Order: sequence, then structure tokens, then C-alpha cells
Amino acid sequence: MIFSVNETKTIYISRTNPENPLSTFSRHEFELDGSTWPSVEHYYQANKFEDEAIRETIKTADTPEEARKLAKKNKRKIRTNWKKNKITFMTRAVYIKCCHHEDVKRALLNTRTDDIIENSQYDYFWGCGRDLRGANAYGKILMDVRKKISVK
Repeated sequence: MIFSVNETKTIYISRTNPENPLSTFSRHEFELDGSTWPSVEHYYQANKFEDEAIRETIKTADTPEEARKLAKKNKRKIRTNWKKNKITFMTRAVYIKCCHHEDVKRALLNTRTDDIIENSQYDYFWGCGRDLRGANAYGKILMDVRKKISVK
């Protein structure tokens, strides 16, 4: 009798590492909602706002880090329903990025069935937090997108 054991590993990533294709800061351009976005971070930060001028300024920021800073600078103007919709915006961007870039898709599929954890000591929503009790929302999004693209 042959038994198969599926050993699940944990993969730690940083959302802000531009060298990692699974990061929101990686420069993998994609089209979504009628615009071209330089990175997932640009898309995510711009969609915090309904004001087109703010969105355009963030979309054309030189770097994902600058896009994030511009969003923080305008935090009083964030759309009222943002907390309810932020997971949807992030998921859409990650999914479309994977569909547009074979290297990103391959990198995500190469994680197989492993658990993915966004390794932020300070972010208890998107990451695991210092004590690993954070929500790990970004890791969960990556695992959900992996499931969706693996059946395509």
C-alpha cells in the first residue's frame, strides 16, 4: 500500500519587496478598469479615492512607495466605503497581474499548496504582525488567487 503525504510548507513574503513578483511593489504593469497600472500598489492606493485628480497623481507616481505616500498624504479624502471594499480591489489587481504576466503566475503556482504569509511585523491586517497573530489578508488573497488560476 502506498501512502501519499502532502507536506505543506510556509512561505513568507514581503508585500513591499519590489524584487518579488508576488509583491504589490513589483513593477508588473497591467490593465484594469480602463487604465494601465504600473503595479498593484499603484492600483490599490489610487482606488482609495473617488477624486480623479488624486487617482491620476497616484497612478502616475514614479514608484509604488511614492504611490503609497501620496495616498497617506490624502488620507482625509479616502472614500467612505473603503474598508468594506479594499479586499476586493487588492484581489482584482493581484488576479489581473497574474493573468497578464506568465512569470508572476508561475511564481504563484510554484508555491503549490503551501501557506503564504505576508511577513510584516507592523501590519496586523495585510500581514502576520510581530506575534504572527495578524489577519494575513494579503497571504490569503495570494492563496485564493492561486486556487482560481490553477483551474484555468
